[in-house]
Amino acid sequence: MILTIAAKELKALFASPLAWMVLTAVQIISGYAFLKRLDDFLQIQPQLVQLASPPGVTEVVVAPLYATTAIVLLFAVPLLAMRSIAEERRNETLIFLTSAPVSIVEIVLGKFIGLALFVMLIVALVTVMPLSLIANTRLDYGLIASLCAGLLLLAAAFSAVSLYVSSLTTYPVAAAFGAFAMLLLMILMGEAAVDGLRARGWQLPAAFVQVFSPLKNFEPLGKGVVDTYAIACSVMLVLVFIVLAVRHLDGRRLRG
Repeated sequence: MILTIAAKELKALFASPLAWMVLTAVQIISGYAFLKRLDDFLQIQPQLVQLASPPGVTEVVVAPLYATTAIVLLFAVPLLAMRSIAEERRNETLIFLTSAPVSIVEIVLGKFIGLALFVMLIVALVTVMPLSLIANTRLDYGLIASLCAGLLLLAAAFSAVSLYVSSLTTYPVAAAFGAFAMLLLMILMGEAAVDGLRARGWQLPAAFVQVFSPLKNFEPLGKGVVDTYAIACSVMLVLVFIVLAVRHLDGRRLRG
């Protein structure tokens, strides 16, 4: 049943003009960032050759591309997720789902998977850009794989948070603004809190706070470092907000 709901959610996204506009905007911004970085790399390449161990195209062009895409997804994912549950509640179609022989867990997981698959398509299209250089450029495939994994985990975290905020309201626009505000707050406060706590030697509180700092968890993978704790934090963040969405919707169902 989860896959059925996920397929329905994915079909609804592909039928939505807003989703296509978001997809187009992400590709235009990412494409411009990629071409700009590539042009800059070609201009400074003669100077890089003179260095003992010069950075390659993956470090100079590809890594900043994924960093730019991560920032764009901060705006894009809340827009994609805003209708997932909020519009179902506004149109009172969520009642039909909850009254069917399907649990709230299956509904939330199905909607999360559908949204995550659409966002994965965005990441895949971004990944095609550096791979287009295979014929004439030596790429660091390990770093590209790490960047791709980091961006997928970051997108999954954004999706889970946005889905939870969408479950709190019946207004899709409010869900989009609320999700963006929450994500931005988590990024800014999480970054400062983790660094501040570690500077004071409070490693345990810093480790706990890092769970709720999605960008902090992206940083190691963005540098090609497979940090298992950062990966675990990203997965825990996704699970926490999925559980919160399930508990909220289940509470509403019990209250009628």
